[in-house]
Amino acid sequence: MDTQTNTPSADAARQLLRHTLATLAYRAGKTIRGVHESFAQFNTSQPTRSPGQILAHLGDLLDWGLSMANGERKWNSSTPLPWEQEVARFFAALHAFDAYLASDQPLKAPTEKLFQGPVADAFTHVGQLAILRRMAGAPIKAENYFRAEIVTGRVGSEQAAPAMEFD
Repeated sequence: MDTQTNTPSADAARQLLRHTLATLAYRAGKTIRGVHESFAQFNTSQPTRSPGQILAHLGDLLDWGLSMANGERKWNSSTPLPWEQEVARFFAALHAFDAYLASDQPLKAPTEKLFQGPVADAFTHVGQLAILRRMAGAPIKAENYFRAEIVTGRVGSEQAAPAMEFD
């Protein structure tokens, strides 16, 4: 079984994965807030996913990551909800995954696999949303993310204000 023990290096990897989820919350939050509800259906061409479909997939990825971490290994392809409900679902899935990682429950999948699968894929899709926002005429400002106030455990929609944005 892929169960990881609670060794000092495993704990460090788990903490880094939690910080990665906080980074995902910060970056995704910036990308998905402040857009009109109609953005969910924006589409450049078929078979490109719409932002609503991408956001639903992000929630599915996080649910999948949690299910692997707790040993269930379950995938679900969700039908997109209205934009604001999908945003709430995304942050709820982030919170649930982070809460499991913060607990003393054993990980039933290696942290490296959790990172390289659902978490890394989620960052790819956040980038897609940022590109689609620009194409839809609602770009986000660039930012020096190194200076951003990203805190392990802060995985909700409420994030620190950007420290250094630029055009």
